[in-house]
Amino acid sequence: MTTTPFTVRAAVPADAAAVAHVHVASREATMPYLPPRRRSDAEVEAWVRDVVMPRSAVWVAVDGQDRVVGYAAVAGDDLDALYLLAGVLRQGAGSALLGAAKAYRPGGLTLAVFQRNTGAIAFYTRHGFTVVDSNDGSRNMENEPDLTMRWQPVTNSTPTGG
Repeated sequence: MTTTPFTVRAAVPADAAAVAHVHVASREATMPYLPPRRRSDAEVEAWVRDVVMPRSAVWVAVDGQDRVVGYAAVAGDDLDALYLLAGVLRQGAGSALLGAAKAYRPGGLTLAVFQRNTGAIAFYTRHGFTVVDSNDGSRNMENEPDLTMRWQPVTNSTPTGG
């Protein structure tokens, strides 16, 4: 069994600033094709605190120093966010956060991902997500072409003889 140097826990209101930092830093580091952001750090923090956290189940990945290095948010059956600091990519934090989201919604999850975010698409594909739809970008505020991906758990439905 592989262990990671990260712990996943439910986010608390005191995590809002750290979650906002991860959100902004991750998008800037991994999605340079997006338009420049229009919101200040304080506005992003307020959005996390006042919108994301009250309306979603949110988890954070923390390192050995209890520093938030990633977060995931699920609203309904939608994985609305999974962001990591660039320095912890491919170290297990994303898989751990996704595991928490899958455990929370064992019936399945849907997400939207930008088509140019090939690293994220590969990650989600490795974790059992499949593409169910594509769009020209008209449904997101970045106007960036995206994909809808879905994870459905595999069930062992063996027909019984009669």
